[in-house]
Amino acid sequence: MADERESWQGRLALSTAIMAVLAALTTLYMGKFSSRAILAQGQESDQWAYYQSKSIKEHAFEISRTQLYLQMQAQQALSGEALEAYRTTIAHYEKEIKRYEDERKKIKSDAEGLASHKLKSQEMGGNFAYALIFLQIALMLSSISSLTKRKYLWYLALGATIGWLFFFTDAWLLFY
Repeated sequence: MADERESWQGRLALSTAIMAVLAALTTLYMGKFSSRAILAQGQESDQWAYYQSKSIKEHAFEISRTQLYLQMQAQQALSGEALEAYRTTIAHYEKEIKRYEDERKKIKSDAEGLASHKLKSQEMGGNFAYALIFLQIALMLSSISSLTKRKYLWYLALGATIGWLFFFTDAWLLFY
């Protein structure tokens, strides 16, 4: 009976140590993906601000082009040189408008990619947090089992690690 008790306490101690190592590893991943989500949020905000600045510049060129076009139409007797200057400037503005439009498309695509990365990182970090909760419960039950010498608490602790396994796996595979 004493050998059985020592054997059980050895398994209890070993399983508790393994749970502690898994908790440390889970905490590491939870922090890693939470940090990634925060960084992606900042980068995404920067991209949208950049997108907005390009939109404002594009709009300014559109307004200027329209004003020049209307001025050119309003003046009946423009010399050839003046008319050509208007046309050249309007063409330049149209080129700038097109450039800003193309830049905004790329910026928007980049911002949406960052948003997707952020959401995935948030989901992964959240699942690692849930996994950590199950390991903390398991560690608590395992510790109480060691103090009170009640095996059923240890079995509950081992059962709680199944919750850890589910959420830890889900954090990587995102199947739930």
